[in-house]
Amino acid sequence: MKREMPELVSLPRAQRRIPFEKQRPYSPSAQGFHDYFWGEMKNYRANYSLDGSPVKPEGQLFSMPKDFRLDIQTHAALTFIENHHDQPFYLHLAYYGPHTPLEATKKYLDRFPGPMPERRRYALAMISAIDDGVGEIMKKLRQLNLEKNTLVIFTSDNGAPLAMTKPDSPIGGDMADGGWDGSLNDPWLGEKAMLTEGGIRVPMIYSWAGTLPAGKVYDRPVSSLDIAATANEIAGLAPTASLDGVNLMPFLTGKNPAAPHERICWRFWTQAAIREGRWKYMSVGGNSAFLFDVESDACETKNLITENPARVAELRAKLGEWSDQFHPKGIPSNARNRNEEALYKYYFPNP
Repeated sequence: MKREMPELVSLPRAQRRIPFEKQRPYSPSAQGFHDYFWGEMKNYRANYSLDGSPVKPEGQLFSMPKDFRLDIQTHAALTFIENHHDQPFYLHLAYYGPHTPLEATKKYLDRFPGPMPERRRYALAMISAIDDGVGEIMKKLRQLNLEKNTLVIFTSDNGAPLAMTKPDSPIGGDMADGGWDGSLNDPWLGEKAMLTEGGIRVPMIYSWAGTLPAGKVYDRPVSSLDIAATANEIAGLAPTASLDGVNLMPFLTGKNPAAPHERICWRFWTQAAIREGRWKYMSVGGNSAFLFDVESDACETKNLITENPARVAELRAKLGEWSDQFHPKGIPSNARNRNEEALYKYYFPNP
């Protein structure tokens, strides 16, 4: 069946810009980071420079218009490690890529010749830049004899935004409205802003030479919330109830054969979902419900909601109990917003 192409809602960039005084409480310096090099594109706030010297006054805004943003972030990370290699440290490197607005240098673009959508070429180039950056960081850890004393975690925040039909719109025209970032979620259905696997299933790699087995694939569901709890325990800090995740180390090393989570739940906009074992129940907008076997090869294309009423009732009750801790309480029952309406109408034309 031909799918419609509804329009996603997006505010002009000028309307989305948040004044710095509103951002400040969520800035790295206000969130407990001692050193920071904070920015996305060309403008940065930092308290150290790329040569390792302190920035005075601390946190001033400066611009780097001629440099590629991903290379800048790698450089900042390497400088941080050099500055702190003789003491315990936590480094959070949030590469701004592959993310719109897309950009890449000839060095990376030339690695992907041949016919393909230009947005795909730029995404691959940006991923390649990140790959190089991670390689430089691992090389630096080895040089400083830190590889066996450092846990490295690589992950992402969400699935790719596909703009539904993956339009290959001109590079450079996505500063305000985003669009497809050139990435793919195959074989999973959906994209960013959805609680389908295409929106929430992301790569996660834990690497710790001499402590974690190399090349092992761990197939139990985990969460990005587990990162903080894992780092907290590795640092020798007492467990805290304010962290929702769990320390994954005993599970990844094989000391604990159980699953880290009995179930994992999500809530976003009017969507809510729960995964328990192979089963995933999802409610959208109070008027659509789905049950998927996420271990099957159907990849959420087959809704089993009418075939397993007992399973649905059980999972919905557990999801409702979890949702009651938030405000407003319970599984959302209000109508889908315009973005959700467009996305779910496209991916599930026959709910």
